Amino acid sequence: MQKTIKTALLSYGMSGKVFHAPFLELHPGFELLGSWERSKHLIQQDYPQVKSYASLEEVLASDADLVIVNTPVDTHYEFTKKVLGAGKHALVEKAFTTTAAEAEELRDLAKSKGLKLTVYQNRRWDSDLKTVKDVLDKSLLGEIVEAEIRFDRYNPILSPKAWKESANAGAGVLKDLGPHIIDQALYLFGYPEAVSADVRTIRENSLVDDNIDIILFYADKRVKLHAGFFNREQLPAYIIQGRKGSFFKLRGDLQEDTLKTGAKPNLADWGTEPESLSGLLHTEINGEVVRKTIPTLQGNYYDIFDGVYKAITEDAPEPVTAEDGVRIMKIIDAAIASSEQKCVINL
Repeated sequence: MQKTIKTALLSYGMSGKVFHAPFLELHPGFELLGSWERSKHLIQQDYPQVKSYASLEEVLASDADLVIVNTPVDTHYEFTKKVLGAGKHALVEKAFTTTAAEAEELRDLAKSKGLKLTVYQNRRWDSDLKTVKDVLDKSLLGEIVEAEIRFDRYNPILSPKAWKESANAGAGVLKDLGPHIIDQALYLFGYPEAVSADVRTIRENSLVDDNIDIILFYADKRVKLHAGFFNREQLPAYIIQGRKGSFFKLRGDLQEDTLKTGAKPNLADWGTEPESLSGLLHTEINGEVVRKTIPTLQGNYYDIFDGVYKAITEDAPEPVTAEDGVRIMKIIDAAIASSEQKCVINL
């Protein structure tokens, strides 16, 4: 008989409604118990059988096996520490914490208690990133010499979410979009030797960083990362250059936009991009130069939840480990130091 993991959310805003609850409902191994909601009982409108918890303490006193920490970034460390202290596994939204030191403490606490601690870096399961990984795994470009990963948006208006725009330790694009592109770089290329970064604020009346450029230094390559809000015309999100050829891919994953419409995920055709967003491969294969489109692989955030399920029930490694989260935060800490000191930071 399949074990059921009883799961509670710490908020039911966009994150809980769009990224977590639909996949907990889809996966047969999870039972959604409810969410901490300070005022509105929104989760019960979508899932009448679940509970709205009045406080964090009520969540911690429940029989939840797993708690999803999907509250503002500057609360992650405090809340995750309490979740682990209550003997419950944790799935923590990005950014994992606000500093590498906090991340290391949570990693060590989970290990000492024999608990599973996963960082929700869901964009490893984007269709576009999976396609880039496949191209690299097949060595279609030869030895990689440089790469660029971008998360571009056009949105010069400040967010109505106050916690995103107030000068708190978890705000700013470096800890919002930054963890996505940093994690993708580490996932594809490993941990770098050094970091250089330019972290800027360019929107009118903004109190937080909103434009980042990061260079990751490797012995044999450089990986450039960019995120910002003044990109009306989208550039390729992935530009991979090897000694034999190039691969360009637009950011095309449809899952977030589809989930926002209220559509429910499935295991058949979910996360399938249109052919118009296929990547461009221009390389040499068996002595012949080829230039062609590459069909995009299917993405599905279901897989991170399945990985969490297997980690808890089979003692498999977490799909994104706490150590992965620590490494991302070390890059972020180094990026802040590099930008402030205008120098390269060795890791």
